[in-house]
Amino acid sequence: MILSIESSCDDSSIAITEIETKKLLFHKKISQETEHERYGGVVPELAARLHAVTLPKILEEAKIYFKDLKAIAVTNEPGLSVTLIEGITMAKALSISLNLPLIAVNHLKGHIYSLFIEKETLFPLTVLLVSGGHTQIIEAKSYKNMHTVASTMDDSFGESFDKVAKMLNLGYPGGPIVEKMAKEGDEERFPFTVPLSNSPKLAFSYSGIKNQVRLQIEKIDKNSKKDIADICASFQKAAVSHLIQKCRKYFKRNEIKNFAIVGGASANLYLREKFLSLCNEFHIKLHTAPLKYCSDNAAMIGRYAIDAYKNGDFTALEDLKASPRSTF
Repeated sequence: MILSIESSCDDSSIAITEIETKKLLFHKKISQETEHERYGGVVPELAARLHAVTLPKILEEAKIYFKDLKAIAVTNEPGLSVTLIEGITMAKALSISLNLPLIAVNHLKGHIYSLFIEKETLFPLTVLLVSGGHTQIIEAKSYKNMHTVASTMDDSFGESFDKVAKMLNLGYPGGPIVEKMAKEGDEERFPFTVPLSNSPKLAFSYSGIKNQVRLQIEKIDKNSKKDIADICASFQKAAVSHLIQKCRKYFKRNEIKNFAIVGGASANLYLREKFLSLCNEFHIKLHTAPLKYCSDNAAMIGRYAIDAYKNGDFTALEDLKASPRSTF
């Protein structure tokens, strides 16, 4: 079995995965949303202190599996430096005390492997990764061969939802709140311009639409639930349309059979619905992770670690370091 640890942001998570069957034997995640809500976003130092408390508590529950462990896997990139270090420190301590090899896991690759929890891998696969920190198209040709072909030039898709929620004083985390409010709103009321509509460039940008929303918020009645719902619906439509337009452009240029959406923001059901229609139009199979595995979790880290273990991709103790801004 492999013990995996995830602490790249504000979710403390540990999982135990069986190597041969890929079965998830143990998985627990403790969210810090309540603690960060009062600040309107994640406070790195607070998140690190909370990891120091919650990770050992979860580990205590996983002790019964220690005798069957073959490796320790941990997220080491990208993420918040101070929170990554908490998981890495625990992984190193376990590696030394149990005499087990270490597996360093790229968090973004972990999200791709959220598609394969308790399943076989499926490659080649084109992936749209949408989260609070990333918006990118990734060509995943195999376990070893993955590269980014398009990314955001400024804000990420998930980040833009959080910022709109903050401007409307809706609370944190903003993505699910905006999505919920949008269901009650009129998405045609505010014609926000879809970013880069006339640009041939395969890239994403959310700073412009965020500014459009800010200007519109100044004009509405902030006590009107209808106005707020209409803002959310109109923003969500434009934000998702941007992804659709650029992926449509990609689909026209490339012949693909399998397309997936992963990352925390991939839990947005409106987004999934629109991409299902787009994929059906191009006769492409759409893959999505179960909603419970869209956000950061150790189960996806453990699933990636199985392939790393079988490929002999281990990391020396002295080489395991946090890389906050690393991608592929």
